[in-house]
Amino acid sequence: MKAQTHLPFRLVVVSNRGPYHIYTTKQGLRRERTVGGLVTSVLPMLEQSGGLWIAWGEPPGRYSGPPGKPSFDLRYVGLTPDQIRGYYYGLANNALWPLCHYFLGSVKYDDHEWQTYDQVNQQFAQVVIEEVEDEDVIWVQDYHLARVPCYLRAARPNSRIAYFWHIPFPAAELFRTLPWRRPLLESLLACDLIGFHIPEYAENFIESTLEVLAAQVNGDVIEYEGHRTRVLARPIGIDYDGVDREAHTRRTEDRVRHLRQNLNGHTLILGVERLDYTKGILERLEAMERLLERQPDLLGKVNLIQIVTPSRADVDAYRQRKREIDEIVGRINGRFSDGFWMPVRYLYRAVSPAELIAYYRAAEIALVTPLRDGLNLVAKEYIASRAYGDGVLILSEFAGAVQQLSEALLVNPYSIEDMVAVLMAALHMPKEEQRRRMQAMQQRLKAEDISWWAQGFFNQMAEIK
Repeated sequence: MKAQTHLPFRLVVVSNRGPYHIYTTKQGLRRERTVGGLVTSVLPMLEQSGGLWIAWGEPPGRYSGPPGKPSFDLRYVGLTPDQIRGYYYGLANNALWPLCHYFLGSVKYDDHEWQTYDQVNQQFAQVVIEEVEDEDVIWVQDYHLARVPCYLRAARPNSRIAYFWHIPFPAAELFRTLPWRRPLLESLLACDLIGFHIPEYAENFIESTLEVLAAQVNGDVIEYEGHRTRVLARPIGIDYDGVDREAHTRRTEDRVRHLRQNLNGHTLILGVERLDYTKGILERLEAMERLLERQPDLLGKVNLIQIVTPSRADVDAYRQRKREIDEIVGRINGRFSDGFWMPVRYLYRAVSPAELIAYYRAAEIALVTPLRDGLNLVAKEYIASRAYGDGVLILSEFAGAVQQLSEALLVNPYSIEDMVAVLMAALHMPKEEQRRRMQAMQQRLKAEDISWWAQGFFNQMAEIK
């Protein structure tokens, strides 16, 4: 964040995932930062403001945060294997995730999983109740914990409770398929403030409260059973200055030089995703294959580096997607490699934030083509890393980040033909046009960074009585 954030309250963040994996070693506790968009954005904020972060983690307990001025504390909630199966792999990822990403055919509604989800949310709420003080602001994060607010409100009717929904909120006609639509909405309306990335998601939420609960709506305020909830659309930002600084370090320059040497001057196209069927990885690889079929003059001249971070390996659908990705990568490389050049370099592993910035710096083209995405921070980080103002961002029209990144080359990821055409346009875009587009997006993202995002919520929170 740009400067020290001083808050008129203590901030208590509540999320499924915490900022660190904590290990017990002979030398004591060791922390390893976790990977994910929420941690990328919220961690710098708490490092600046201080406060408390409550999340699911092992070993459960309370920990002092890393040294800093101010530091923040951690409270990790322990869950049993049965709870994890029902709450996380079950209701959250079998029902809410595919529903909100419009993959209705992948949705599985199971009453036992709902009961476990509700039980875990109640357990989270109890930990929050043990920790919070009267003047604190409680900020609950994302779809995993949608039932936490109602339990907080019942126990602490005067607490200030805010919520941010980080994934798309679906249209009302889809949301109404959820068997537990009513208790989920009623819990969210126990909050004083609810945030979404873009107006479309906020409007879908408001429409759902009208259709399911017959709530009263006045502009951006929903009134239900005597409680008023303000709805805010504000896309999450990144630590723009932090990414920019890392992009200029000696270690980044050395990594970029090493990457470019290994590519022998080939044009680098970069894809970075967590393993998930919503991310459009297979479609992107099919587009690369079609591009090489259509344009044999590109053989030996372009490389796609596809980084896939392992995720949800215990879920059958994710294991199947991993097999499909492995197969298509093997097929493309088998068809087009010449013994010296290989078109697709596939990395199936977690990549540190610093290492990722080097990949961003080295890539002439970033291919960010989710089938649907709440926002997408990879697109923003790629732009912030482009220290010299060139490079091309290809962005799915179904990513929420489109609202801020209109100068990107927009693409329909469901259309292989559209993907190939846009890739060709990116490969032939003049440097002058690249800089014009990139610099416009950089100026916007620098202004609308993590501090801007957080301050908008802090201002609203401070007004809650």
